[in-house]
Amino acid sequence: MVWENQTFNSIFILLGIFNHSPTHTFLFSLVLGIFSVAFMENIAMVLLIYVDKQLHTPMYFLLSQLSLMDLMLICTTLPKMAFSYLSGKKSISLPGCGTQIFFYVSLLGAECFLLAVMAYDRYVAICHPLRYTILMNPKLCVFMTVASWTLGSLDGIIVLAAVLSFSYCGSLEIHHFFCDVAALLPLSCTETSAFERLLFICCVVMLILPVSVIILSYSRVLRTVIHMGSGESRRKAFTTCSSHLSVVGLYYGAAMFMYMRPASKHTPDQDKMVSAFYTILTPMLNPLIYSLRNKEVFRALQKVLKKRKLI
Repeated sequence: MVWENQTFNSIFILLGIFNHSPTHTFLFSLVLGIFSVAFMENIAMVLLIYVDKQLHTPMYFLLSQLSLMDLMLICTTLPKMAFSYLSGKKSISLPGCGTQIFFYVSLLGAECFLLAVMAYDRYVAICHPLRYTILMNPKLCVFMTVASWTLGSLDGIIVLAAVLSFSYCGSLEIHHFFCDVAALLPLSCTETSAFERLLFICCVVMLILPVSVIILSYSRVLRTVIHMGSGESRRKAFTTCSSHLSVVGLYYGAAMFMYMRPASKHTPDQDKMVSAFYTILTPMLNPLIYSLRNKEVFRALQKVLKKRKLI
């Protein structure tokens, strides 16, 4: 019991991703700029879809949930990283570490499932437009969204329970800018091979199954697009699908690279770079690709700004 209390009261040191050299100071400022843009973009998307009744459709409801997940994801990791860099206080307790891990894993998992739901929504809209209101009715849309949040949270609980059950000894320096599971495992005195197998199974459920749904949905969509009679409709549908697939490929590719490799294959610098990609860049890119280039969203934004007499 004493050892468990000592472990629970352990203080870890987040070594971070930047030092105070001029180059790293510039990169830190750039990351803060990206964070600010992503924060404002995703808040704007959530509020815009909420206030504009014309955007109260399944597709935009799903986009608002994606923005909410991205907003929570960047707020889980970036503020602590910025505080540690600016203040020099790099310590974090095990409960604080566990909190980061729970929200981080839960949000990643929920977003994986939500992207699959969004792919299904596009499949129905393009391949079965006349049956869209039946196959993608509001109740089903809400159910699939709640299921995405629930499955992501369940994965977060499983990972958190395992992490808190480990004993930690020796150096408590985490070679990362937040408490990532892969960076925490080398610090454990407990045998983690069973957990690594569990983590691999969770990744199969979280990554491979949604990717399969996405590939199947978009393959059907592309086949339908090719046979469209209107060149304008074909171009619009193809542009939308290709942009969606590019984000999906980058997001899932980075996640698979991080969590479907053995712990022995991980290197701190590599993990930090890959994690920075999908925890910082992806939340900024998603609103641009999925929403803000959309004419309906742009019109809704103009309408809101005119009401506020800003333009």
